Amino acid sequence: STGMTYTQLFTIARYMEHRGYPLRAFKLASLAMTHLNLAYNQDTHPAINDVLWACALSHSLGKNELAAIIPLVVKSVHCATVLSDILRRCTMTAPGLAGIPGRRNSGKLMSTDKAPLRQLLDATISAYINTTHSRLTHISPRHYGEFIEFLSKARETFLLAQDGHIQFAQFIDNLKQIYKGKKKLMLLVRERFG
Repeated sequence: STGMTYTQLFTIARYMEHRGYPLRAFKLASLAMTHLNLAYNQDTHPAINDVLWACALSHSLGKNELAAIIPLVVKSVHCATVLSDILRRCTMTAPGLAGIPGRRNSGKLMSTDKAPLRQLLDATISAYINTTHSRLTHISPRHYGEFIEFLSKARETFLLAQDGHIQFAQFIDNLKQIYKGKKKLMLLVRERFG
């Protein structure tokens, strides 16, 4: 309703943070997120750095701000690799401690099994599953190696869930059943993931 694009809103938000108004920057970044739509295959989209910055900003402000931005991220970003990058960054430090120099991390990292990261973890796993099926419909042998690497990244994300190893094993078994016609690729999948 502002008539501004997400690019303009992110630019103003970064300026606000630079001027020392992190809460105003957060509000503008949140508004920008509502205007953004990153598809599953847009892993080189120019807005990715803005999304990562907005998540880092909200993370540095505290758990409430992080909890407020995650639903917006889940709604706007459908690219598995971007979501997993955000998830990893959020689990590395406790919220509110990221941007404070001289303050030591309490060692209490955020759990991916609790809010607000649980929603992000679920969305990331779903994005990996959807992207995998999407890639497999039009895959050619020259992309097999790249695809196996993509599945390795997916496994890292699955393993962040409490029952992630079971979920990933079921996912791989599913792939082997659905795409058994792609014999060479499924052989590579079996070699890497069992």
